Amino acid sequence: MGLFDKMFGRGASDAEQQQGAQQRFNELKQKYQTVLTTADNERIQFQNLHVQDNKLFIRAIAPSEEAKNKFWDQVKLVSPNQDDITADISVDTSRAMGAAAGGGQGGGGQTYEVKSGDTLSKISKQFYGDSDEYMRIFYANRDKLNDPDKIQVGQQLAIPPDDDK
Repeated sequence: MGLFDKMFGRGASDAEQQQGAQQRFNELKQKYQTVLTTADNERIQFQNLHVQDNKLFIRAIAPSEEAKNKFWDQVKLVSPNQDDITADISVDTSRAMGAAAGGGQGGGGQTYEVKSGDTLSKISKQFYGDSDEYMRIFYANRDKLNDPDKIQVGQQLAIPPDDDK
């Protein structure tokens, strides 16, 4: 599975229940693949990626204003009117510095040791009460994880605080 193969974040479960949401998600994901690749290259941390109101819905945090601008430049290249995408990209430079320093966890985060049978979704459910929030954990651990579906027993994962509480 690739990085953006599944809808995730608050609202993803609702989208999955809608008729044809997964098909629409796949269509939009394909259309906006260059945007998603740019976001990944710029280390933009996605919190939500799903279909909402028949549009690709993205909520993310960019490590710099420059990364945010590169994201929007790519969106404009794909869809100048932006009629099938909604994106809320904020900038948090402290996340960039934390990631550069090895993914440090300020602001109340904690660590978790992966146990046999764990998945990021299961860990997300435990810490956030929502399995669709697993990408939050993935992005906080990009220094040790390349794929959200490939975690290993014994790994120490940083668990970011639940910003929505």
